Amino acid sequence: MVKRLDSSPMPGSARSIARDAAKGTQVIQRVASIMRALAARQREGMRLLDLTEACGLERSTAHRMLQGLIAEGMVMQDQESRRYRLGLSLYELGLAAMPDHPLRELCHLHLAALARETGETVFLTARSGFDGVCLDRIEGAYPIKVYVLDVGKRRPLQVGGGGVAILSGLPEDEVARIHKANASRLAEHFPRHKQSVCEKAIGLARRQGHVVKDVVEVEAVRSVAVPIRGTNGHAIGAVSMATLTSRLGSARVRELVAAMKDTVRRIEAQIDREGT
Repeated sequence: MVKRLDSSPMPGSARSIARDAAKGTQVIQRVASIMRALAARQREGMRLLDLTEACGLERSTAHRMLQGLIAEGMVMQDQESRRYRLGLSLYELGLAAMPDHPLRELCHLHLAALARETGETVFLTARSGFDGVCLDRIEGAYPIKVYVLDVGKRRPLQVGGGGVAILSGLPEDEVARIHKANASRLAEHFPRHKQSVCEKAIGLARRQGHVVKDVVEVEAVRSVAVPIRGTNGHAIGAVSMATLTSRLGSARVRELVAAMKDTVRRIEAQIDREGT
């Protein structure tokens, strides 16, 4: 009997290394083609069928790669349209080199005017999957600065006034999905942010249209936040301020909330006209 010899290269051999390198290069090329295709149609997004045709990939291959990219925050998928777009993790990785994120570009002048009007430092947070990412921070004239967020900072949506404001503008089933996804991470890294407390804050924010919340990580600091809604009526981001609790009496809160809601109305009107 003649034995059939295994002709596959031995692990660690030159042929094996070359084969693995070729496979790795192919994966990189496929991922790059997906990213370029999404970048070309970032505003409207792409269906899976569009991507497979544009990139010359099998449906199963494209789907598997997209799921991996979503898990890394590099790609996001709209739950209603099912279209894919580039994710905010790319923005975080290339803040200095990458063009402005569309929401930041749209909001920046509005937020600068709000900071001038109120004297407070203003923050812009955008939703990125189960997290909120700070896209912009504009300092106000008040001499005591409260820097609770740096641009590019990513946190679970349950953490911070901006994130809670975003949650208040999402459907109940989506909020439940976010709670489930973030539960272990909150327990491990943000144990003071309890789901029961967050749910009460979300309910109050829905009734009032804004969030007033103590900043857990910084003593004697409170945040005020208002959600920004996209064309489908769901929150895509939030405008927030953080200042000393001693400066936030009820009259000042009403004043800031009114100014923030006026700003958000202008932002949302521009989103309706131009999209984002």
